[in-house]
Amino acid sequence: MTKSIFFQFLARGMMPILLLFSLNLLLRGHNQPGGGFVGGLVASISIILMTLAYGADKVRERLRIDFLRAMFVGLIFAVSAGIIGLVLGVVYLDAQWWKPVIEGIGKLELGTPVLFDIGVYIVVFSVTSSIVMAMAEEGERQE
Repeated sequence: MTKSIFFQFLARGMMPILLLFSLNLLLRGHNQPGGGFVGGLVASISIILMTLAYGADKVRERLRIDFLRAMFVGLIFAVSAGIIGLVLGVVYLDAQWWKPVIEGIGKLELGTPVLFDIGVYIVVFSVTSSIVMAMAEEGERQE
C-alpha cells in the first residue's frame, strides 16, 4: 500500500497543532468547555492521523511510547488527586487549591482538579492511541 506524500505532509503539520489544541482544552477545562477527556481525545487524533499517513510500525518506532505504562501513570495521577484530599482530612476527590504568587507571573491557581484532569488526559490518550495502533497493526498484517 503506497502512502500519499501530501497526506504525510498534512499529518506532520497537523500533529503539533492538534497537540497544542489538546493542551489548551486540558488547561481550560474547569472554566470553559474542555478538560482531560476531550483533550486526550484530540491528542489521540494526532496519533490516528500519523498512523494513517505512515503506518503503525513507523509511528511506534518514532514515538517510543509504552501506552500501557502511560495508562498506569495517568491512573496514578487521577487517584493521587483524590488521596491528597484524604490526607488533608476531607472527602475523597474534594478539590484542594493552592494559590502561590510567583514574582513576574502573578498568582497561580494549582489544585487537585487539574491533577485529576491531567491523569484523565493521559489515560484517554493512551487507551485510544493503543486501540488505534493495535487495529492498524492488525490491518497491516492482513494486507
